[in-house]
Amino acid sequence: MGSFAKRFGFRRSNTARANVATLTSPDSNSNSGDSVEKNGGVSTAHQITEETALEAQKKVKALERKHRWDPNLPADTLEDLDETAHTHNLQHEVSLVGAFEENSPYPEVRAAVRNYDEEAPANTVRAWTIGLTLTTLGSGMNMLFSMRSPSIQISSLVIQLIAWPIGIAWQSVFPNRQFRIGKLKFNLNPGPFNMKEHTIIVVMANAAYGAGQAYSTDTLIAQRAFYGQNLGWGFAIMLTLSTQMIGYGLAGVLRRFLVKPAAMIFPFTLVNTSLFYTLHDHSPTDPTKSNGWRISRYRLFLFVFLGSFVWYWFPGWIAQFLQVFAFVTWIKPNNVIVNQLFGGVTGVSLIPITFDWTYISAYIFSPLIPPWHAIANTLIGMVIFFWITAISIHYSGHGWNAYLPMSDSNSYDNTGSIYNVTRILTPDYLFDEAKYKAYSPLFLSTTFSLSYGLSFAGIAAVLVHTALFHGREIYDRAKASKADEEDVHTRLMRKYPEAPDWWYAVLMLIMLAFCFGTIYGYETHLTGWALIIALLIAVIWAIPIGMIKAITNIDIGLNVFTEFIIGYMQPGRPVAMMLFKTYGYITMVQAVYFIQDLKLGHYMKVPPRTMFMAQVIATLWSCFVQLGVMNWALGTITEICSRTQTSHFTCPQARVFFNASIIWGAIGPGRIFSPGQIYSSLLYFWLVGAFTPVIFYLAARRWPRSNLRYLSAPIIFSGTGYLPPATPLNYLSWGAVGWLFGKLIKNRYRGWWMRFNYITSAGLDIGLAICTIVIFLTLQLTNQTPPQWWGNVQALNTTDIQGTAVQKVVGDGMRAVEEDFVGYLKSDSQSQSVGLDMFDRRNLSNGSGAFMSKFQPAIVSSGLETSKKPTSRKEEPEGHASGSSDETLVRSYEVVLNYEIPRRLRL
Repeated sequence: MGSFAKRFGFRRSNTARANVATLTSPDSNSNSGDSVEKNGGVSTAHQITEETALEAQKKVKALERKHRWDPNLPADTLEDLDETAHTHNLQHEVSLVGAFEENSPYPEVRAAVRNYDEEAPANTVRAWTIGLTLTTLGSGMNMLFSMRSPSIQISSLVIQLIAWPIGIAWQSVFPNRQFRIGKLKFNLNPGPFNMKEHTIIVVMANAAYGAGQAYSTDTLIAQRAFYGQNLGWGFAIMLTLSTQMIGYGLAGVLRRFLVKPAAMIFPFTLVNTSLFYTLHDHSPTDPTKSNGWRISRYRLFLFVFLGSFVWYWFPGWIAQFLQVFAFVTWIKPNNVIVNQLFGGVTGVSLIPITFDWTYISAYIFSPLIPPWHAIANTLIGMVIFFWITAISIHYSGHGWNAYLPMSDSNSYDNTGSIYNVTRILTPDYLFDEAKYKAYSPLFLSTTFSLSYGLSFAGIAAVLVHTALFHGREIYDRAKASKADEEDVHTRLMRKYPEAPDWWYAVLMLIMLAFCFGTIYGYETHLTGWALIIALLIAVIWAIPIGMIKAITNIDIGLNVFTEFIIGYMQPGRPVAMMLFKTYGYITMVQAVYFIQDLKLGHYMKVPPRTMFMAQVIATLWSCFVQLGVMNWALGTITEICSRTQTSHFTCPQARVFFNASIIWGAIGPGRIFSPGQIYSSLLYFWLVGAFTPVIFYLAARRWPRSNLRYLSAPIIFSGTGYLPPATPLNYLSWGAVGWLFGKLIKNRYRGWWMRFNYITSAGLDIGLAICTIVIFLTLQLTNQTPPQWWGNVQALNTTDIQGTAVQKVVGDGMRAVEEDFVGYLKSDSQSQSVGLDMFDRRNLSNGSGAFMSKFQPAIVSSGLETSKKPTSRKEEPEGHASGSSDETLVRSYEVVLNYEIPRRLRL
């Protein structure tokens, strides 16, 4: 036990009493210098009565049961809780319960959230005006630039920083007096700009575009720009409103499971809360509580922000070789194996080095946010599947991996080219099976194919894991009349009226009506029963995925799962596939992000009704803003969504959405994953994902204080869910920085970590974001060229970065085709795996007639001259009877090799 705690970053107190003191003493909290914590006092022995003792004993048992598998609770606290529950030391039981009730038991929360409520107004004209203004600007800009390549995104952290000087300026300009309009009274300047108003502004930004532009806009652009289908404003409005807001109704049900429990931390919100305190409170730092550091958090934030802003000019523009510091590939820029193993773009990055915060925090956010156990589980999955497994498969000679990059997110045809989906569609953009058979099956890179298997495993694992490790907790909260009030933040929020359940119910019913109006009022090809299944998927997985997000800050998506399901349910309907995916996936995402914002309001003590209205109104308004910008762009920008658009408005995200709709909605998973298809073996990952949590659970029960209790199957399988297009370099560098801050610094310099960790993260992220926007607006939009020197030219001219690190290239004569063709002739299993039964061994034994009959129609339709037909039996050399060897048969059917095989299957 002790060795585990030491290795995984949990220090043990010498005594149980020391552990209780950690929770209750203001001196234990590095933020006490700026009044982050107030000590409400803990019951003493003189205050213990029989009633108090029984109540404490009951609460200790409840706490021990709920936190038994809590990976964020420090190991010594968990052990102390378990010991107290079994020894029944009354003094200790009362002290421990008091410690849990007076402050959060989690050091992350104690470091970033105050355990008292600052009485300040939140629902003010100032907050609403600034919030809606920034919502309008952010929504419009994110929508417009999402249609450009490269695109940028204005995050809520940037809005949080921008809103602060605007609020301070408002405070200085507007008069502090009461106004009346009829019965409505308001004050334009109700005192200093406060943190609750600031929270409302940030929550509006999060609700409106925290996850980027509205997900439905990708569907709408794909329909208009690529399918040539414009169903009008009514369809766009109902689709966007319903997909963005039906999840909010679901969030009303999730509150008791994901907001009020103290264990549902939502680590990303702690960055927001830390930044609020930093901007609004410039108190000095007590060096005795921060490992000797005297600098205030505000000044440190400014230094980190400026340093991040200045530094990104180097990897972002001046010296781009710093982005992927794959020095081994510079030595051998054209060596395929070296670039596959050590490359950071299409390779697996065996020496992961980057000096670009974009690469470290891309896709998976800052590594300073998640707890170390989440990072460790992600790295376990990364090493097992994308180093050991991917490398083994890629160099095993299995399949056609030699003709494909080791790691990228493209789909390929049988010539090794990017899959051209237009070649398998009718003029009406419907799937044409004859064209598909004449063109090519679908091929994926090694890591891309593995990512689908891991997605299957993750979806199964998250349900089983949640049932085993959190099932009792979910059941208890479902039947309870009210959520447990085990920490101070839930208790402090009791004075504010909750948003009634019927608010959420009415919102859900309205959006449900919009859903059915969308699919039945317009030609979408999506049936009502399919829509219900999509919404049920979101409902079933919302709590398990929400709990993983709340505990680890790791996202698990349903996008692949929804594509998989609709591809089998309603094959050949690409538009229906896009809508099913949007309703099934984004409903869950919006519900979880709504809950995450409610948790932010919970920490900042913002009234829940004000939070509800801010989120709903901001989302409602942003939908119209984004649709307006999208329609303006589609109608005004010349050749928009064309690959040759002069200003690079090529609609990259909508194009990916369109391609996915063809692959999953038209080709369908049945032609990719079903038995007998190329990637059918990936279906075994469903079983692996379902059984692995059972093994972990049994092991954790057998050794409850060992390393095994921190193993999380959903994170191991899905923690690397963005790979590809993310790369191993992204995850490995993220993990290295996460280990540095989340384990090493947190354990050795706990005072510094509690005071400065989240502010450091915010400074790095915001500095990078602001610099990215400046470079984009001043240099990229004006088509400027980065400095042309070795670090921006020769260093980037490797097969890894150019995407050409493949071992074999199709099309160099017919040598590779002949070799593979002979291989197919010799192997029934490989022939059948791609559906080429014409290469069956029975055809060889039957001679040229049976074999030739398979190809005769193609040869005749090709109009080949008689002189190019296969040699007759009479013309065969002596000693080479028909069918006497595979190689003779190959030579005798030159037409088949030169014409049919290149068309049918070149890989």
